[in-house]
Amino acid sequence: MSLLRRIQGSQPSPSPSQNPEPARSTPTPEAPPPPPRRPLPTTGGIRDAYVDLKNRIQAKLLSELEPTLNFSRTDELRAMIEEKFDAVLLEDHVVLSRLERQRLFEQIVAEILGYGPLEPLLRDDTITEIMVNGPKKVYIERNGRIERTNVVFEDDEHLMRIIERIVAPLGRRVDESQPYVDARLPDGSRVNIVIPPISLIGPVVTIRKFYRTPLTVDDLIRLGSATPEVMEFLKACVQARINIVVSGGTGSGKTTLLNILSGFIPEGERIITIENAAELQLRQEHVVTLETRPPNIEGKGEITMRDLVINALRMRPDRIIVGECRGGEAFDMLQAMNTGHEGSMTTIHANSPRDALARLENMVLMAGTDLPHRAIREQIAMAIDLIIQTARMRDGSRKIVSLTEIQGMEGQVIITTELFKFEQYGMEGGRIVGRLVPTGIRPRFMDRLEAADIRLPPSIFGAGRR
Repeated sequence: MSLLRRIQGSQPSPSPSQNPEPARSTPTPEAPPPPPRRPLPTTGGIRDAYVDLKNRIQAKLLSELEPTLNFSRTDELRAMIEEKFDAVLLEDHVVLSRLERQRLFEQIVAEILGYGPLEPLLRDDTITEIMVNGPKKVYIERNGRIERTNVVFEDDEHLMRIIERIVAPLGRRVDESQPYVDARLPDGSRVNIVIPPISLIGPVVTIRKFYRTPLTVDDLIRLGSATPEVMEFLKACVQARINIVVSGGTGSGKTTLLNILSGFIPEGERIITIENAAELQLRQEHVVTLETRPPNIEGKGEITMRDLVINALRMRPDRIIVGECRGGEAFDMLQAMNTGHEGSMTTIHANSPRDALARLENMVLMAGTDLPHRAIREQIAMAIDLIIQTARMRDGSRKIVSLTEIQGMEGQVIITTELFKFEQYGMEGGRIVGRLVPTGIRPRFMDRLEAADIRLPPSIFGAGRR
């Protein structure tokens, strides 16, 4: 018999056969009508009973665990919790099937050592995004499609406990005076948290999961996000120290692509990464990772992206990688690219390469520089060599849709040339069918590739293609 049925069966329900009085043979006055039957507990009542059982066992376990335990030694703690869990079940005479016992144990372990109801979702490698809209609505993204799950939290307080567990190790806080925060999980997954009063539906958590094993070039080709020719060209660009901007919308794969491009950087170079929340997973040995810091409760101690970019210039970097330019740091990033830090890379939110250039111009103005527009555009044209445009397609897939070279200025306009573009052929089984194809134009910076002793076959750029 399942746990829920036993909980349901434990609710008394009067019936005539349960009358303790013995039957009388003598006639009696007319008996009063029997009391109305108590309704069986509803699904919500059964669930409440199950939650109550879980909370009771969890509270006993927490009271018996020593507060000085090292919570980083997960395997030892798990074995200890299982031993005490069995003892509590035996003491309280709770009989469970093997499946129910395992389910209850995993939930309690997740509450004590992990992130509660989110743990199964975080372990599922097919899920790429988790969206918690208050305690009773949890959505996921799988294969580019959003779907609702049956995962729920008990209440707002339960969800806030999990939120505190996420932000506390990072030295960050979220409360009414600071009702939103960016954070990350130990595996590098990006977390954004919004709580009341600015959220009207309760605490909201958005988790952008990272692959346990970072995607590789072969993965991008297998998924149809790029072609072997394009990845060979991008590898040559990184090794020849071409300055690259990865542009795209939210969730289009910019950071994933930046991770893969960073893997092309040769060993022996000093790389400095600058991010709001550390997400990049560089495999090189000589990497320095810097992260911004929000102000403390007194409004002091804030360290911005621009502060870190300026400081990075004094750290003898060979390359600077900025996770995302979204403000005045774009000005200092362009300065770095123009003053001996070739091969630097960053990402930017924009819908097209031309939009990316306009956004860069606006962000330079946000730095408070009193420069004429032409001077800003000249600096952009001199600093950036290549813009890679990514997009999230209608079917949920993420693809590189354009590679655009910055060729210089003509009058007041920055001149660009598209080297590769995505051509869609149609739809098949609900998925977009298409390919990234060359336009037949060779980039002007080919001499820099040849100076780095990199020779690319003409066929990469469409030579001989009909």
